[in-house]
Amino acid sequence: MKFEIEIKLRLPDKLEKIRLALRDQGFRVSKSRAHESNVLFDTPKRLLRSHGKLIRVRRVGARTLLTYKGPSEPGRYKKRREIEMSFPDAYALDQILNEIGYHPIFRYEKFRTEYAKAPSTGKVLLDETPVGNFLEIEGSPRWIDRTARLLGFSTADYITRSYGYLYLAHCRERRTRPKDMLFTAKDLRRLRKNNKNA
Repeated sequence: MKFEIEIKLRLPDKLEKIRLALRDQGFRVSKSRAHESNVLFDTPKRLLRSHGKLIRVRRVGARTLLTYKGPSEPGRYKKRREIEMSFPDAYALDQILNEIGYHPIFRYEKFRTEYAKAPSTGKVLLDETPVGNFLEIEGSPRWIDRTARLLGFSTADYITRSYGYLYLAHCRERRTRPKDMLFTAKDLRRLRKNNKNA
């Protein structure tokens, strides 16, 4: 079982500046921009959530990933145990989870572009979500701090909350009822157009 250590950074709507900063610092696209569909599963009594754990099914194109994440450790970074595996049949995976008492509780989408810089093992993820754009920086604490600083951010900018939490905060600010964090048809048209101009 490995530990995932990461932080998020909020970005403006226009991404040209951060894409340029990543290129200037030697980062290159290691995984092209792709649409992700994520579903969190839990029991009807939200047993996993009450213990700070999650089970997620992520679909990217024809690929399906099953992820378990343990409780976050307190601190400047989001640090939690993670187990992840590819699963060949998304429908069968959903059936298995349902049969053992886990049901979808929250769905969220994003477009993600992954950047890497040799010889580092860390990575930078550029996420476009229905509640705004974010960078996720994953790696050792020292590498996260150095990379954030090189890209013009400080530790005061670090966000360790989940996308689910950020979505609920977004809904509270706008006094809208939370549902699932999904793109509208208008959002998707805009994001596809932005991708052509990137």
